[in-house]
Order: sequence, then C-alpha cells, then structure tokens
Amino acid sequence: MSFFTCDICDANEDKLATGELRVLPPLFMKFGRQGKFLGQAVTLKVFEENSLVRTKLESPGNGQVLVIDGGGSIRCALVGGNLASLAQQNGWVGIIVNGCVRDVEEINACNIGVRALASFPVRSAKRSTGEQDVRISIAGVAIQPGDWIYADADGVLVASENLLK
Repeated sequence: MSFFTCDICDANEDKLATGELRVLPPLFMKFGRQGKFLGQAVTLKVFEENSLVRTKLESPGNGQVLVIDGGGSIRCALVGGNLASLAQQNGWVGIIVNGCVRDVEEINACNIGVRALASFPVRSAKRSTGEQDVRISIAGVAIQPGDWIYADADGVLVASENLLK
C-alpha cells in the first residue's frame, strides 16, 4: 500500500477547496497493527449501543472501512477485541469510531487499522438501534457510503472518489 495522506493532499488542493477531499480533525487515536489503510466507507450511525456494529462486522468486509458515528460519546466503547478480531476475519481493512474502543491489547494484536477518540473500559448497551448506509458527519466532516478513506500516521482523509487510480 503505497500512499501518504500528505502527498494526496498536496496533489489534490483543488479537491480540498471544493470539499471533494476532506480531512478528519486530528482527534483520533491509532489502534490495531495496520497504521495505514484505505478502502471504501460503509457507514453506521449509533449511540452508546453496538448491536448494529456486530451485525455489520459479521458480514464480508471486502477490503472496506467501517465508519461508525457514535455521536462522539466517551461513556462506553463501541468496538472491543472480539469485534476487531471479527473484522479481521471477515476482510475489513479498518474501523473508524467517533467514540471509544476497549480491549486495546486485543485490538492491537489484530491486523487491521482502527481509529477512535479514546479507549474506555465500559461496554455499550445492546438495543438493536441505529442506522446503516447513511450520510454521517464526524466533527463536521461529511462521509457518504462509498466514499474513499485513506488513513496513515499523518491523518485520515475522506474523498468522493478513488484518488489513487
């Protein structure tokens, strides 16, 4: 995987200006063994409950990135070691959580990339609520299903199209 988010930004200043290329604010911590990942976004919108997260990660990931808008809540974790392992087994390349994770040592043993606001030991509720495959907004940055996600040590980009053709 040969890309650098800095180079993508430099080569696409016009798309940054139009919003076709967006940058998530530097709020996210890195977890998992893959510090760099890219793939198309699959979106979820949940709040302090992760039943839909499990359901989605049980399905084939096909090299996609699960982007979870957890409302920025830091009162419970939406992804833990079991779900990260499930994601790895089912071919997801990454998970971005606008919320918390837990079981950090287990997540860090998985061969996927994970970004989250923080770690927090309390698990989420199980209410089977939420929305999938919808437009979400994380820290003011819009993400549509099918957008391209590029993540590395410098940050996380969201693009309306594949910029590495």
